[in-house]
Amino acid sequence: MSYENKIMQLKKMLGSKKEKVKEEPAFKKPPKPFYIKDWENFGLSVVENDFGVVFKRVVTYQLNYKHGFYELGEFFHSIEKWENSKLEHPFSLSFDEEILFFDTETTGLKGVGTQIFLIGLLEARDDCFTLTQYVLADPSNEAALLFESRFWEKPKTIVTYNGKSFDWPQLESRWTLHRKHLPKLKTHKQVDLLHSSKRIWKNNLEKLKLTIVEEEKLGFKRQGDIPGFLAPIIYADAVKSGHIETLMKVLYHNEWDLLSLITLYIHSTNILVDSIIDEAATTITNVGKWYGDLKHTSESEQFLRTVTENFDEQEASLAYFFLAIEQKRKGEFEESVSSFKKSLTNLSLKKQLKAYEQIAIVYEHQFKKFDIALEYALQGIQLIEKATCIDPTQKMKLIERWEKRIQRLENKNIS
Repeated sequence: MSYENKIMQLKKMLGSKKEKVKEEPAFKKPPKPFYIKDWENFGLSVVENDFGVVFKRVVTYQLNYKHGFYELGEFFHSIEKWENSKLEHPFSLSFDEEILFFDTETTGLKGVGTQIFLIGLLEARDDCFTLTQYVLADPSNEAALLFESRFWEKPKTIVTYNGKSFDWPQLESRWTLHRKHLPKLKTHKQVDLLHSSKRIWKNNLEKLKLTIVEEEKLGFKRQGDIPGFLAPIIYADAVKSGHIETLMKVLYHNEWDLLSLITLYIHSTNILVDSIIDEAATTITNVGKWYGDLKHTSESEQFLRTVTENFDEQEASLAYFFLAIEQKRKGEFEESVSSFKKSLTNLSLKKQLKAYEQIAIVYEHQFKKFDIALEYALQGIQLIEKATCIDPTQKMKLIERWEKRIQRLENKNIS
């Protein structure tokens, strides 16, 4: 047989061998739980889809429904405020977005075996707010629960409290386990109210647990609430026994969480847009700094001046410090130096050193007053030498850096 014929025969042999394609097994719907009727008697409806069954609870709130200090309808005024402000801010929302308040309850805090057993969604409509809660029928019906959340349909704006770090990653993780059967999860815009609360109430609220924020800032105190850490135990017992009475308290807990997200958004918007001065000096200063970090200089100065004009110098020291930074950026050097000097009364060591350094820099480079620059540089290095809270290695580096500045200023002063 010629070489060419051998090649042709080999090709035929290879072509005749068809690769066996490994077929994925079809999804097998889990059986329905035995307690369907009992749970329906407590106001839950049963939703059945291609992946199993889910329990569902729906509550509608009129716009004048009051939760703490605020009526829910004020949420729409908050959106109007942001649209009228024309500001680009990570906290802002618009009427063009489909907004969904989102909160979950899980069977644990972390780990591969942790499941979401309750998905709470609160949606703003034209004339009302609608709460929809989906309850995991049992662990085998997880795909049905995830599918019913509808996060696969289209991109939305999701508002949460610590959702970026916990709720959403948990949902993504569980979705991945069912990716062979579920539609692809969409990417959604996230607004995490825990992050904004940290920016607003840093050094004002010791803890930022939602229930504390509710009581301290939103005028809402829960009655008969269950501790969050009991929720996994309560769910496990409900699935095992079929008794839902105590599990309903977990649903109410989730409901209060979601209602508070709306009022927290309203209250935070009032602070961020309206410059309310019945908040503490630290809070208003935090907002001013936040705007400064976002390069919104005008808004930053407005908030910081609210503090410097309405509080004593000691309470306003941090506001003076951040105001000085904004003024220096704008080339307002005399005003900046004045603000830095006023800030020195009640600053942390790190910020005191920066204030002395900035004053020295302006006197050296802008005013050419080397003797005054030297005076503030010497005060700065004395502060470092007296400090007991600085790491020794870091302290030596700081002293070395400041000594170079002092040496340069002494040389300039002599010449």
